[in-house]
Amino acid sequence: MKQNNIDHIIELSNELRWQIGDEFHDNLTESIYADAADIVKDTVRSKDSERRFRLDAKIDKIVTSKRFGFPIMFLILGTVLWLTIQGANYPSSLLANLLLDIIHPALKSGAAGLGMPWWLDGFLIDGVYLAVAWVIAVMLPPMAIFFPMFTLLEDFGYLPRVAFNLDALFNKSGAHGKQALTMSMGFGCNAAGVVATRIIDSPRERLIAILTNNFSLCNGRWPTQILIATIFIGAVVPKSLSSFVSLLAVIGVAVLGMVFMFGVSWGLSKTVLKGEVSTFNLELPPYRPPRFWKTIYTSLIDRTLIVLWRAIVFAAPAGAVIWLISNIHIGNESIAAWAIHSMDGFGFLLGLNGVILLAYIVAIPANEIVIPTILMLTVLVTGVGVGEGAGVMFELDSINATADVLKAGGWTLLTAINLMLFSLLHNPCSTTIYTIYKETNSVKWTVVASVMPVILGFIVTFLVAQLWRLMF
Repeated sequence: MKQNNIDHIIELSNELRWQIGDEFHDNLTESIYADAADIVKDTVRSKDSERRFRLDAKIDKIVTSKRFGFPIMFLILGTVLWLTIQGANYPSSLLANLLLDIIHPALKSGAAGLGMPWWLDGFLIDGVYLAVAWVIAVMLPPMAIFFPMFTLLEDFGYLPRVAFNLDALFNKSGAHGKQALTMSMGFGCNAAGVVATRIIDSPRERLIAILTNNFSLCNGRWPTQILIATIFIGAVVPKSLSSFVSLLAVIGVAVLGMVFMFGVSWGLSKTVLKGEVSTFNLELPPYRPPRFWKTIYTSLIDRTLIVLWRAIVFAAPAGAVIWLISNIHIGNESIAAWAIHSMDGFGFLLGLNGVILLAYIVAIPANEIVIPTILMLTVLVTGVGVGEGAGVMFELDSINATADVLKAGGWTLLTAINLMLFSLLHNPCSTTIYTIYKETNSVKWTVVASVMPVILGFIVTFLVAQLWRLMF
């Protein structure tokens, strides 16, 4: 009889739980904090604390308001991206000149002096070394700028305000409000964003955050977005507006990624990961001056160099594969040329081409080598451009030269737009895939996280291509 009473109480509590409404926990938490604030107001007096509270409150009234919160958030994102883009150009050129124009010829000369066989010379220097060199030249400068600025915002206390602004959207999509922070980390590196999901206590909502983090444009995909937007999107407007429109296009793709994150999170929470949305108490910390030099040092060591090392580890074998498929022939064609021609038909349906599809297969180890792989394969197929031989990554002298190579490969505005979309919606890099497996300890969810974005990418680019051809 006693056990029956216990079972009845539990059953009744479960029924009442769903009758109190979705906002009960939030309202209860807000009332507790409101009561605590009233108690503090009536009992605590401090001139310094009152002054600090008023200043924090005035700032929060603006940066977390419904009217100004999102515009300020996008303005800060645009500023960080603009500084990253503008600031990375010069050091990237210097690194490219050092690694590709000085060290690479010196290594080739040294190999020739040692009498190294052509195939070993090509495999090690034109394959492995150039892939690593390109990743360093393209990836290091943006990360060295982006990560410190991101960390400074974090130390200043702004990122919790971002989470506060996005909490309602994530809650409506069936995800956890803390996913706003993991999403922000994903903009630097998806692998870091996946690790950051440890701050989410709910296993279900943590899994949603892991599965959707790839929709945050990682640092390895920014160069692709920026280059293609500059060449093709910026070319459709007057030159005076080119940079501004290109920046808007890149920000638009980043925002579209957030839209997909909300949509897929909602779909997962209503189907295979159905469950109750948990709440969390987000106490906004006070604003404080960032410890500038310590922040710069820790962000460079703990984030930039570690992520760069992971990219190098995976880029080296990718460079070897690129060289091999370009120099091993099946009949009269190299493996690369055969694969490109085989995928051209499917690529046309997606508004892409075989070169792009093969480049994304080869570049699974590191997103940073997508553009050099595309350029190398385009030169291989068309014979237009500069290079030292089949399977050799190269640095073009200018954006105009890059544009000439791509246009010689049959690229149009549709190709550029769909490449930007597919760059957003494709499988994670191998580093992120490995991190997902380590965090979930599940082959099943690792496969889902890897395949789901590709399927979405195929669907979106196919629809855009068909609509584009109907309209134009």
